[in-house]
Amino acid sequence: MTKYGYARVSTQGQDLKAQVETLKAEGCEVIYSEKFTGTTKDRPEFKAVLDIVQSGDTLVVTKLDRFARSAEDAIHVIKQLHTQGVRVHILNMGMVDNTATGKLLLTVLAGFAEFERDMIVERLNEGKAIAKQREGYREGRKPKYTKAQLDHAMKLKETHSFTQVVALTNIPIATLKRESAKRKANAIISE
Repeated sequence: MTKYGYARVSTQGQDLKAQVETLKAEGCEVIYSEKFTGTTKDRPEFKAVLDIVQSGDTLVVTKLDRFARSAEDAIHVIKQLHTQGVRVHILNMGMVDNTATGKLLLTVLAGFAEFERDMIVERLNEGKAIAKQREGYREGRKPKYTKAQLDHAMKLKETHSFTQVVALTNIPIATLKRESAKRKANAIISE
């Protein structure tokens, strides 16, 4: 009768520490954690914990959205665990038992969790659409080097090698080569 914990964040930049600490405080003896989007089924640590739990064990997660990709997925996985005799404890909901009331509660809350995730995605997409309408919008990371820095480096490249320009500007050779190729391509197009 082991208490297992499962923690997940969606991106490499997010921190698992808070979830892991919460699971430890809840008394989880073994904690599986990973950085994987919930929209993929290929979550190795989640699969590992599902493979190891046995009748009488408890699987603990901090929130339902850490557990499943969708309401349908959550219901399927929890039903599967219940048939194996595994208890499921979702900390922000409580123990999800295998009763009519527990099943109803799970279905409703799983639906709300999926709705919340869909709303976040919708708001992100709306924000991107609005941002794309602004002049100068560029998707992706903010450029590390200004146009003036790159102009200076390309001017130096006229009389120096890439290695020499790197030494003079501290701009990586890959960035210089990419910028040089981009400018050559733009020159060909504008001819």
